[in-house]
Amino acid sequence: MGMKQLIAATPVLNVPARWIYRRVKARRGRRRLKRLKNVSPLRLVIGAGGIFDPGWIETDIEYLDLLNPRDWEACFRRASIDAILAEHVWEHLTIEDGLAAGRRCFEYLRPGGYLRVAVPDGLHPDPSYIAYVRPGGTGPGAADHKVLYDHGMFADLFQRAGFRVELLEYFDTSGTFRGRDWNPEDGKIVRSSRFDDRNRDGRLNYTSIILDAWKDV
Repeated sequence: MGMKQLIAATPVLNVPARWIYRRVKARRGRRRLKRLKNVSPLRLVIGAGGIFDPGWIETDIEYLDLLNPRDWEACFRRASIDAILAEHVWEHLTIEDGLAAGRRCFEYLRPGGYLRVAVPDGLHPDPSYIAYVRPGGTGPGAADHKVLYDHGMFADLFQRAGFRVELLEYFDTSGTFRGRDWNPEDGKIVRSSRFDDRNRDGRLNYTSIILDAWKDV
């Protein structure tokens, strides 16, 4: 029976259909992750929302919550994951939860593995961008944003979690954009200077703080 049919067939339970959908999605997601846990390289997208490139494994919060250790214990061995990609996830966490999530990723990455992560840039010089992405801002999902990071704050969070950090894209305190070449095959960030369609005619209308956090030991 498909998911839609299951929801349609259970009105007598007097349970919201969305709750049923999430429970079914969570069970299916965990089973899939357990089947794929020995894939090599093992590369995860956190909060994929159905968008991910070949060679990457999508996950979602219903079955792999960054803050729920039981989800991770059920699906993976510690120090077994090669790479984790998270685009515009950490701004939905408080700083304390973001640090806990960083430490969990560090725990499950293998030595030499990395986390590529991106968040809105609190030093972007365009006031309309800031209004769009700030906590409670006008952009999609901004009502749930908890933190608007600058590059120093964001790098410090992952350094505190144990990582060695390499900043890939960000605006500095003078409003100058800083960026280095990075390989999208190592984790494509769509909301970036290179790949966001809103960046036209040499104008960086939408960028992110992007960094690689490396587990060296």
